[in-house]
Amino acid sequence: MTETECGLLTLGLNAFRAVNEAFGLEVGDRVLAEVAKRLTALADRGELVGRLSGDEFGVFQYSGPQPSGSRGLARRIISSLTEPYLIDSQVIHLGVSVGVALSPYDASEATQLTRYSQLAAQHARRDGGNVVRYFEPTMLAVIDSRRELEKDLRRALVRDEFQLLYQPVLQIETGRIIAVEALIRWRHPKLGRVSPADFIPVAEEAGLIGAIGQWALHRACLDAASWSEPLRVAVNVSPLQLKSRDFVGVVQSALQESGLSPSRLELEITESVLLSNGDLALAMLQEVRSQGVTIALDDFGTGYSSINYLRRFPFDKIKIDRSFVSGAQANPEGQALVKMIAALGVSLDVSTTAEGVETIEELNAVRDAGCTQIQGYYLSKPLEVDALLELIGDPSLAQAHD
Repeated sequence: MTETECGLLTLGLNAFRAVNEAFGLEVGDRVLAEVAKRLTALADRGELVGRLSGDEFGVFQYSGPQPSGSRGLARRIISSLTEPYLIDSQVIHLGVSVGVALSPYDASEATQLTRYSQLAAQHARRDGGNVVRYFEPTMLAVIDSRRELEKDLRRALVRDEFQLLYQPVLQIETGRIIAVEALIRWRHPKLGRVSPADFIPVAEEAGLIGAIGQWALHRACLDAASWSEPLRVAVNVSPLQLKSRDFVGVVQSALQESGLSPSRLELEITESVLLSNGDLALAMLQEVRSQGVTIALDDFGTGYSSINYLRRFPFDKIKIDRSFVSGAQANPEGQALVKMIAALGVSLDVSTTAEGVETIEELNAVRDAGCTQIQGYYLSKPLEVDALLELIGDPSLAQAHD
């Protein structure tokens, strides 16, 4: 083996920021110290362990960097770091994404090796975490395609290539549609319809999410103001939008220009919105809420701090994540969780929307659990405006859900 043969494993801790927010920076630091301790214990063959950034560690393996050796080490790392952390009686769980780059096979310079290892770790995170990804040259092609996508995104706003689809929300008690959620789509001139899962992360990295979010808010308000039915329209708000101090002004402008009543606008935020800039975000949300806008906590139950934020802010609605709803009728634990969240909604006097309802069995399960509203493909897929207005005007709709 020559001295240039080595491997670098980059380890990214998934959702570590949520740990800091839920338990405090001191607990977060102690978790990081425990991560470093566990990694050091695994470095029994001379590996060098270091911290690359806030929630990212590196393991430099300069003996046996071939895929078989690094793969075994990566598996031991995942097994160790995903074991629970007990800090002052608090049990904390972490996920980890591992990326590996080998020298001289992938790169011969330290800077390039680090970049490739980190790039592989990003792909591991996108694959869901707790997996190992080795650097592949095709990952660089992905970067090039993302750059092209970014260029196209900048033109898309000017060329009016975005559109909104609307997914209905049904009040279970009355069987009537009372609201819709606005979902953005991109009609790319060459690629066709591009999924938000593909272009929203690019927009956030490129600093375009503010402009796109502002367009979506204005378009949704204009559309809703033109409907004869006084449905509430829900618009998703990204974490980066709530980092802008102009956010309140953007909401006010959309309402004023469209003539939509504030009571018909609903803003949906996820826990991640509050994790990045909690105090400022909560203050701005409180200001728009005081003007009559409804504020909903989306994907409830998927993070550490959901209940904590219910205590800190008077949300008007809880949207139960589809992971709890899917198959709830056959899963006693899932049914119990949905029932617990619905009961929490009753105690706080807020509505509860079960997301992702796809079957009559799931509808019955969430209705029996006490949810007040449903949304999902059982009721309707996201629709263009004309199809939505046709659905709203269907007199058999209420009877179908009695």
